[in-house]
Amino acid sequence: MHGTVSGGDREGATPSARPSRVPLVLRLAMRELRGGLSGFGIFLACIALGVMAIAGVSSVSRALTEGLAREGRTLLGGDLSYRLIHREATPAEIATLEEWGDVSVVATMRGMANAETGAALVEIKAVDEAYPIAGELVTEPALPPSEIFARAGDAYGAAVDPVLLGRLDLEVGDTIRVGTQEIVLRTALRSEPDKIQAGIDFGPRLLVSREALDAMGLIQPGSLVRFTYRVDLDGPPNDDALLARAEAAIQAAQPQAGWEARSRLNANPELERNIERFAQFLTLVGLTALIVGGVGVANAVRGFVDRKRESIATLKSLGAPGGRVVGIYLTQVMTIAGIGILIGLALGAAMPFALAALLGAILPIPIAPTLAPLELALAALYGVLTALAFSLAPLGRAHDIQVSGLFRDQIDPDRRFARKRYLAGVALAIAALLGLSVFAAFDRMVALIFIGAAAAAFVLLRVVATGMMAIARRLPRPRAAAPRLALSNVHRPGALTPSLVLSLGLGITLLVALAMIDGNMRRQLTETLPGEAPSFFFVDIPSAEVDGFVDFLRAQAPQGEIERVPMLRGRLVSLRGVPVEEIEAEPDAAWVLEGDRGITYETDLPEGSQVVAGEWWDEIPQENLVSFDDELAAGLGLSVGDEVVVNVLGRDIEATISNLRKVEWESLGINFVMVFSPNTFAGAPHSHLATLALPDDAASEATEVALLREAARTYPMVTSVRVKDALEAVNAVVEQLVLAIRGASSIAVVASVLVLAGALAAGHRARLYDAVVLKTLGATRAKLVGAYALEYGILGLATAVFGLVAGGLAGWVIVTQIMRLDFVMVWSGPLAAAAIAIVVTVTFGLVGTWRILSQKPAPYLRTL
Repeated sequence: MHGTVSGGDREGATPSARPSRVPLVLRLAMRELRGGLSGFGIFLACIALGVMAIAGVSSVSRALTEGLAREGRTLLGGDLSYRLIHREATPAEIATLEEWGDVSVVATMRGMANAETGAALVEIKAVDEAYPIAGELVTEPALPPSEIFARAGDAYGAAVDPVLLGRLDLEVGDTIRVGTQEIVLRTALRSEPDKIQAGIDFGPRLLVSREALDAMGLIQPGSLVRFTYRVDLDGPPNDDALLARAEAAIQAAQPQAGWEARSRLNANPELERNIERFAQFLTLVGLTALIVGGVGVANAVRGFVDRKRESIATLKSLGAPGGRVVGIYLTQVMTIAGIGILIGLALGAAMPFALAALLGAILPIPIAPTLAPLELALAALYGVLTALAFSLAPLGRAHDIQVSGLFRDQIDPDRRFARKRYLAGVALAIAALLGLSVFAAFDRMVALIFIGAAAAAFVLLRVVATGMMAIARRLPRPRAAAPRLALSNVHRPGALTPSLVLSLGLGITLLVALAMIDGNMRRQLTETLPGEAPSFFFVDIPSAEVDGFVDFLRAQAPQGEIERVPMLRGRLVSLRGVPVEEIEAEPDAAWVLEGDRGITYETDLPEGSQVVAGEWWDEIPQENLVSFDDELAAGLGLSVGDEVVVNVLGRDIEATISNLRKVEWESLGINFVMVFSPNTFAGAPHSHLATLALPDDAASEATEVALLREAARTYPMVTSVRVKDALEAVNAVVEQLVLAIRGASSIAVVASVLVLAGALAAGHRARLYDAVVLKTLGATRAKLVGAYALEYGILGLATAVFGLVAGGLAGWVIVTQIMRLDFVMVWSGPLAAAAIAIVVTVTFGLVGTWRILSQKPAPYLRTL
């Protein structure tokens, strides 16, 4: 064979011509590819789609992370930031900060804006003359800070979020009252450089001067107000060594300050972690698309081998070893895979640049688009390993098939497996793919769960396909021709059942799981909570006025249910003697250690709580005791008897865990992670928190709005939060998250559709000969279409049942174990997804079948 092929290669060459140095396998592979990539469209699409998803997600994540790092000083508002709650920094603490540079202070709290047209909750941000240290404040009309905040008579100026103007039907130049102070709305606020530090806003922003905040009279002992001190370091800009020295010196000079420290290098660590978590989710979605696409790769390679039967038989008849034959076609397959990978990499690399161009101006997070070589290399490696893992086995079968078997394989497929060397190659490729998935994951446990779920899905779908074929084989044969043909096609040699069930089953499972998650999240937000939650929260009620305020609520809403508790804010300092910075908490509990938490003291067990370990104090104890949420305690490794230290109003308070409580957070009633015994905060200044729950017949929109306005007028110091408005703010964030999840998951769904189309296309060659023979024997096109439609319908329906069960189970695990929400079967979305999948299957199948049935029999009969 060598001489024959080599001579053909050098036809017309002189006897002295040097033989080609290109390996024979590569020469033959490239020669066959000259005919183009016909038949590999789905192969290319599957590889390119998965690689694009992984490359694009990792590139966008890198761009966002680098954007945060590059703009860290602007986002933080300075080089260093120190935040205190309830209290201002002492002169000594301010002096320590001023040793390293200029200091600017920002105070934030919530309040009520009163106007003749109504009242609304606002997020107040009071700044000094130095604001902003970094970045630019953008207003419309554009005014310098000195004009925005200037005092005119008894009124101070402010910049306001346009949302408040629309909510209260106001215009720039109008006056509102906040607390006891009149505020003139001089300009509309368009952009704050440090807005990202605020998190979720429950009301529109009102930007005022510090003097205006003091004049409002809202700051009382125990008021929920945060003071943030930004330091603009003296020295070269972006000097990391200077930054480290300043951080260490300030911490050493004020170890008991109890403030939350940040630097421009970690301006928003929680946001960075969320970006990484979401990037991992999207990467797993991309990997899902790639693995699902791998099934399409396997189908395409099987179809490729089927189309090349004559060529393989010819090569073998001329003496080509089986290994060389496999090498030739593996080279072709990997070359085509390389083209798909390059397409995916190009699209993925362009994604952050496209995002910056289209949405950069409106994104709340800075984005720094750049090529990410490491991330692109990982995506390419994913693509190579996927192509190898799913193509070696179908290619390897050609090694040992005899020449006569190759010609007969179409009607009587050889059941033997590929040689051990090819199976070992498949195993190594899969192991490398899984290892890479775990190695590159932000949360490796999530990656391992994903791998286990994917493996289980593949095994179960194979079992389903085998079971369907076994059942179809044992069922009695119908008398009618169409049902008999459909039933035979389900279990016949070379049946579409395994590949179609696998591709369709993965797609339906994914769609059903997403529908379950989406439905439960929406139900939790729009159905369960409003029926159980209070109608209002009232925050920052001064202790001296709490009794009068409760009487006011009883007069305004005599049918309402009122609950009130004292409220302070505290920050955990240490657990069991270990500083919180050194504690490795479970991911679900780590948030408790970050920043300050609402805390309270109680004599009686709060409603919505149940003691599950230890005992509640029956009377006021002598020592400081605390009750802890049981799930969070487990995540932090705490138990009854452990010591915790919490910083309240700048003082470290030590307490012993007396009991653990199971808390019903879903009710949105008043409850806290930590509830202390009453003696713990004796004499400490604090405010109160109250809720008002209106019965359904009294909770009309007009009633609630009127009560909100009257409360703001009568008690301007009290911040009123209408729960429906707060839920709308949270719901808006959740809607964006759900939309992002749907958009990302659609990649995997598209991959499933492509694979389904590929599976059907791979079987069309065999169906072509069936149709020709049946038409020759007198079968009409209508009968054949009916038989094939029935076959596709049977496969689609059986697979849809599996998808409903598997997707429902996956949704239940995610909702209950990861999201920690109550699970309710939501049937509308999953059933619609399953029905659409069945329709798509039948439609795809019949479109291809119709094309087959339109072929003339004669050309194909000659080749039989």
